[in-house]
Formats: sequence, C-alpha cells, structure tokens
Amino acid sequence: MHEALNRRRFVTATAAAGFGLALGGTAAAAAEQPAPAAASTAGAAEKPALLGGKPVRTRPFPAWPRMDSREDKALLDVLHSGKWFRGEGQCVNRFEAAYAQLTGAKHCLATANGTSALFASLGALGIGPGDEVLLTPYTFVATLNVVLLHYALPIFVDIDPETFQIDARKIEAAITARTAAILPVHIGGSVADMDTILAVAAEHKLPVVEDACQAHLAEWRGRKAGTLGTTGCFSFQITKNLCAGEGGAILTDDEALAGKCYAFHNNCRPRAKAGYNFGYVGGRGANLRMTEFQGALLLAQMTRLEEQSNTRRQNAEYLTGMLREIPGITPARTYAGCTRNAYHLFMLRYDARQFAGLPRAKFIAALNAEGIPCFAGYAPLNQEAFLKGTIQSRAYQKIYSKAEIDRWEERTQCPLNERLCQEGVWMAQAMFLGPRSDMDEIAAAVRKIQGHAAALAKA
Repeated sequence: MHEALNRRRFVTATAAAGFGLALGGTAAAAAEQPAPAAASTAGAAEKPALLGGKPVRTRPFPAWPRMDSREDKALLDVLHSGKWFRGEGQCVNRFEAAYAQLTGAKHCLATANGTSALFASLGALGIGPGDEVLLTPYTFVATLNVVLLHYALPIFVDIDPETFQIDARKIEAAITARTAAILPVHIGGSVADMDTILAVAAEHKLPVVEDACQAHLAEWRGRKAGTLGTTGCFSFQITKNLCAGEGGAILTDDEALAGKCYAFHNNCRPRAKAGYNFGYVGGRGANLRMTEFQGALLLAQMTRLEEQSNTRRQNAEYLTGMLREIPGITPARTYAGCTRNAYHLFMLRYDARQFAGLPRAKFIAALNAEGIPCFAGYAPLNQEAFLKGTIQSRAYQKIYSKAEIDRWEERTQCPLNERLCQEGVWMAQAMFLGPRSDMDEIAAAVRKIQGHAAALAKA
C-alpha cells in the first residue's frame, strides 16, 4: 500500500538521526517472483539486529542543521536592528548578491520557500489556464502543486530508472500545441539530462524552469544547476544542503524576467531603487517575500556550504563504489554531463531477488535496526487521489473539455516510475558529513542483511 507524503511524521521519526526530509514511499516489494539470493558471507557471523543481534552502528549520524556563533550573531544582529522586513534591512539583498555570485547567475531573487520560487517563476512566465507543463512524476509534491495553482495541466513524462531523473528522451513526444513550459527536477542533487532538455526546448521555443531545490552547487558541464534554464529555483527548507528553516530563490540571466518574478512575489509591486515602491505592475501577484532573519541565516550557512558539499560528495562516491559490489544494490547513476552531484539524497534501487525475496519494507526496517537510517522515497505522484480529484474538479472542467480530462490519465502513464517507486531506497544528506568510516558501516550493514536475508524474510 502506498504511504502518503507526510513531512511532519517523517521529521519526527528521524529526529534522532539528526535529519528530517519531506518524502513518502511505497512499502510494496517488487511484484516479480523472487530468485535465490546471491551468495554472500560478509557479516554472516553476526545476527541481524532485527533478529536480536548487535547493531552495526549504535551512535547517531551527524546532526542537521549545523550552527555556531555565526548563526547566533546573524540572528541577533537582525533582531536588535529592528529591521526584520526585506524592504528595511539589507540581509536579503546581500544574500541575493552572494548567491548570484556563487552560482554565476546574473540575477537572484530570494523568496519565502522553494514552492514560492517555482510558483513565481511560472507566474512571471505567464503560465495559466489552458497551458500544459511537462514534469517528472518522481518529485516532491510542490513541483506539481505550483502547476495546479496556475490551473495549468500537469503532463508527466516517465523517468530514467538508472538515474531517477526525468527521461529527457521522452519529452519531445509529450509536447503539444498547449505545452507552455518544461519543468525538470534535479532529484537528489544530481542533474537531469540538460543537454537534451535544452535542445528540445530551443527547438519548440519553450521556457525551461529548473527545479533545483535539492541541487545546491550541483553542476552540469561546469555550470551550476539552476543557471542553465530560463529560471532556476532553489529551496532552503530545513532539510536542504543550504537551509534557513524555510526560504527559496530564483536565478535567471533575463533582467526583464527577473523584474517580473520580483513583482509577482511582491504583490505586483516592482523593485524600488530605494525605500518601497507602492506602484503596481503585471497582472497577478502574491506575498512570497523572504524575511531578513532568513537572509541572515543563509549568509551564515553559506560559510560552510562548499566544505560540506565536498565532504558529502567524497563520502557518497566512496559508498557508491562499495555498494556496486553487492548484488541487488544499484546506486543511482549520474549522467556524464553532471560534473558535480550535490548528493542531497543518496538513492539506490533494491532488488529483493538478490536478497532471498526479502521485501523492500523489511530490508529498510533491517537497515534502520542496524543503526542506518533509510527510507523508501516517493510514491507515484501521477496516481495520487488528490491530483485526480483536482483534474476532475469544477474549476478544471470549466477550463478543459471532457475529452481532454478523460484523456489526461492515459497521457500521463509512467510505468517505469511505478517500478522505481517499488525499488527505491534513500539515505539523507547529513549522513554523509562524517568520517569515511561511516560509509564502511553502511556497506557492512547491507552485507550483513544480505547474509541473513533468508532468515529475515521468514521472520
């Protein structure tokens, strides 16, 4: 049975591991008939913790978020200044300038959160009723919700199971006369196939809104994720690699579009050279502004970002090498063009046939019992009941014909994503900020479970 996405439950359940992440997953194992497990003697002498043995790891992984006197000073300085609103203080402006410089973008607009960044981007591009937006079904629900908030029709394009990313080779076949934007998501901090996506977008004259909410400092052929498309959107929610509790940002090289994004996020009021502009521009808008407290926190957090990113990547690459040697464990592949993976998530596919038919849910439970926090990942977003209800709602029926609504579900079938949602296993980014020996323990726990997979499956 599919579990609904529930951030509150997840954060509560993983607080002891020092990390929380909004996700959901499926508990069902692969539907195929299990084959005998591959031979593995590693860890066989130790009984699994789930069967009463000693866990591989008893101490917690690194806590998240990280903070020290830099955050204390940043917040207290804003507090005592009395300038808490971005129109009065300078912290948000300073963050925008710093993040633009870090990423190489010409313009950066800070927003209240990543959802706000995506919502404002689509709004500034004029996305609205009657439009279609192409996106991946393997993503957090916010990517979908911003499309629905504009009363556009979400069209899901199936994924590449090896990379967990949207299959860019399938995008062109999904384009119609109503397609108004392509919304690729750089899931887990890896980067979607931007060469193919940008080529298709250019041919069809479509804007590309990069959902880089999980991809801080990730790169495609040396360019930062979020700077390749028409806009790039980031989240600074508490679980993210750069965080301020909440917060977001839009990157773009288009000055006019940057102005439209600003007006949309500021209730149709344009950016003022000084003070606050009480005039109105554009057609629609909302209050999606970042506070000075968030801007100050982000400036402090940025002082650690590069070092943390390097540690994460080195540990993840080391763990990938070990896990590839274990039959039935396939870490997500990174495209050759992705020259830097941010590893917001460490994602792998689990094949129960190589673990004596041990269901994925029990594999995950066994790993957690060994002191290795891991999770199932996303459920098929295109099959969610709330989405089908929205598409069939009174508002959508006024915009789209009955034939279009009836055909929508057929157009958005994603069988490869369904299978990935049954096989995926995630580990969170904070687990990769410790010493290399932590990675050895993760691999040892997986080998131990495989060595006792038959007994675990019967338990």
